[in-house]
Amino acid sequence: MICLLAACRAPQPEGEVIIYVAAPLSGWQADGGQTVVGGVRLMAERLNAAGGLLGYRVKVLAMDDEADSDVAVTVAQDIQAAIRSGNRVIGVVGHYNSGQSLAAMELYKDLPLVVVTPTASDVSLTQKGYTNFFRVNATDAAQGPVDARFLVEGLGVERIAVVYADNEYGRGLRDQMVNALRELGAEPAVVIEITEGAPTQAEAVAQIRSVQPDAVFLAGYETEGYILLPELREAGVTVPFMASDGCFLYEFIDGAGLAAEGAYVSGITPDSKLTADSNWWREYQALEARNPGTYSVAGYSAMQVIAEGIKKAGSFNAAQVAEAIRNLDLETLVGRVSYNAVGDLEEQRIYIFQVRDGDFVQVHAE
Repeated sequence: MICLLAACRAPQPEGEVIIYVAAPLSGWQADGGQTVVGGVRLMAERLNAAGGLLGYRVKVLAMDDEADSDVAVTVAQDIQAAIRSGNRVIGVVGHYNSGQSLAAMELYKDLPLVVVTPTASDVSLTQKGYTNFFRVNATDAAQGPVDARFLVEGLGVERIAVVYADNEYGRGLRDQMVNALRELGAEPAVVIEITEGAPTQAEAVAQIRSVQPDAVFLAGYETEGYILLPELREAGVTVPFMASDGCFLYEFIDGAGLAAEGAYVSGITPDSKLTADSNWWREYQALEARNPGTYSVAGYSAMQVIAEGIKKAGSFNAAQVAEAIRNLDLETLVGRVSYNAVGDLEEQRIYIFQVRDGDFVQVHAE
């Protein structure tokens, strides 16, 4: 009986391979980064329970880029040093933000690894000729038009104040949003740049109030959202408020408080409440001692893509793994994953949520 039980177990991995997760793990975006790490860790746990990858145990190492592009370069240099010192590094899940991804890819592009971002949406990331970069999320080229249509056709508003954070993500999505609105015949009422993470947005609020828009759209992160929205409401601006995926975090709801109720937020990945089953949730909670966050399924799926690429390649050779990933047709918790020539998803979906009773409730998807 003992022999029979042993024969039924998955073979135990020998040696280890390293997957890095690069995301903000401290500071104002730490919770978002931790949700990605949790998803990667759960996928690695499941892989290891089944014998690992090509007989090797998967070790997850999380790197804090502090949502800072200079720090992201340092993280990339540390990963480069690990490879040069002989560590078997199979890939990077990251970075979390577009700016840090752009900075780090200048090193990663020449390293023997694959990079799969769970959340970086700037269109330019896949226009630079990288052969080892992929996403499991939709881009701003998809998000901007969907958000614009939802506002104009779904909510019936025309004069929209477009507010954007002064970073790569905010500027890129601003362009997509403004162009999409104009194509719909809805010239923005005003376009306003705000400082990322500023303690007040009073100047922007005054500008918005002066033009009396039908709605306000924010291309920014939760730290801009949970400052701007309450200040708008306090100033008597009660028109619909919509934010981009940077606010698809419970920190936005918690930070904005009662003002968040009724706000709309778009997502470039689906809600784990709708895509992951109860077993997945229980395993995640047992591993992380917390509930999954909004980007846990994205981290999980990014790790799954790397693992499937390795399995199909039958090798850890980065070029072979990248080629295998380019030819994937994989069902994941973020949906079907197959790639075009530049590493973007062939099928990109955007999800619209409304804050109701302190939770994100999906109201639209396309």
